Amino acid sequence: MQIKNIIWLIDIVEKIKIKHSVSQIEVIEILENKPKFRFVEKGFRKNENVYCALGKTNSGRYLIIFFIYKLNCNAIIIFARDMTKSERHKYEKK
Repeated sequence: MQIKNIIWLIDIVEKIKIKHSVSQIEVIEILENKPKFRFVEKGFRKNENVYCALGKTNSGRYLIIFFIYKLNCNAIIIFARDMTKSERHKYEKK
């Protein structure tokens, strides 16, 4: 999967920063550091499905990023948080 641009919604940026202490820079690092992508669910609009990217930041933090993937290869970030133990185990196993 190729992501050309990241679309930031200001409310989401604030929420992931306050609630999960995840910065925009960390999200970018995950998406640029060869993450493992996974389909999550069909989107409300045709060809705009929800995916997640699992990866490790440059500082070693394991995060999962949820986003809407658009046909033009743009990603709208909708959620980001630390991986759970089971997500991290699956991520490291593959």
